[in-house]
Amino acid sequence: MSQFVSEAPKPTGERAVAAVAALVVAAGQGLRAGQPVPKQFALWRGKPVVRHSVEALAAAGCSPILVVIPQGADAIAREALAGIAGVQFTAGGATRQESVRLGLEVLVAAAPDSVLIHDAARPLLPGEVVTRLVEALNHHKGAIPVLPVVDSLAHAEHGDVMGAPARREDLRRVQTPQAFRFEDILAAHREWDGAAAAGDDAQVAQAWGMEIAFVEGDEILHKLTYAADFAPLQPLVRVGTGYDVHALEEGEELWLCGVRVAHTHGLSGHSDADVAIHALVDAMLGAVGAGDIGQHFPPSDPQWKGAASDRFLGHAGKLVAEAGYSLGNADVTIICEAPKIGPHREAMRARLAQVLGVDIAAISVKATTTEKLGFTGRREGIAAQAAVSLIRL
Repeated sequence: MSQFVSEAPKPTGERAVAAVAALVVAAGQGLRAGQPVPKQFALWRGKPVVRHSVEALAAAGCSPILVVIPQGADAIAREALAGIAGVQFTAGGATRQESVRLGLEVLVAAAPDSVLIHDAARPLLPGEVVTRLVEALNHHKGAIPVLPVVDSLAHAEHGDVMGAPARREDLRRVQTPQAFRFEDILAAHREWDGAAAAGDDAQVAQAWGMEIAFVEGDEILHKLTYAADFAPLQPLVRVGTGYDVHALEEGEELWLCGVRVAHTHGLSGHSDADVAIHALVDAMLGAVGAGDIGQHFPPSDPQWKGAASDRFLGHAGKLVAEAGYSLGNADVTIICEAPKIGPHREAMRARLAQVLGVDIAAISVKATTTEKLGFTGRREGIAAQAAVSLIRL
């Protein structure tokens, strides 16, 4: 998207930019986000929202960093940004523009050459965007990150009727941080008449007569606005592992991967003791963060005495689907000296695929020995381990 870099004409005369301060606007209430605290202080991906961008600005070398916060929010703000050196706080005003002006007045004492003004609700801030903005200030008094508009656009008639189409080629999606030479943006905010609401600082600067350059923005600079933006991140792929072991005893049936195998001994357990399925169930439960097989089917519960383990596997498959995933593949390894697994391998794969409702190609069953070492080598028991991958639906 290089066509969006410095689209505004370059003024004559270059200027080296140094001493970049940052002003983070975090004075709003964020009510649409549906969080118990203002959204800028709500946890998002393990940290308060505001902390993400403040850390990024600090890593980019911005100093000082001033965070404009709501009245009376000193305690929650300091807790959210604890441990980040050089961060200052000041209370905001009734509007975003007033909050920014108040913050700029505080920064006067630091005498920065330029300033980045950023919305706290945009937590993911790539360093490359900061670099492009600061470099643009070598030629311009102001620069903003933008993205192209890819959807068709139309004016709204009476709010809900399509009017004339709009040319998307003439429009850009505007993001923050927005970069300005400090004295110029300070003057622009001081002279803003406040008759109209300012959507961002570029509008204030443009009304003052400043020419604003475009630089390439980034889709990752998405603004958190609604409750859905705070939903847990669902990765495309999740993985899980499982391990189980059961003792071999005379007089028991031997079930492995849902297949009854003829043998002198069987596995002992509360259910049918299918060690391979138990390992696979634990792998699937682990992949979706749903605990382990003992939580869902406790051995103390008499209803599971002698139960077929494929019921457990079917339950795990249901939980995987409810979490929004499907099985990518499953790899099961059975560890024993006897019986031989090879003759039963394809039947085992087919049974697991049937229970899980997947193609047999997604199921692998293998066997190995411990070279007569340990309890499996002494034929006292059988162990199994499993690994699965899940793919987001």
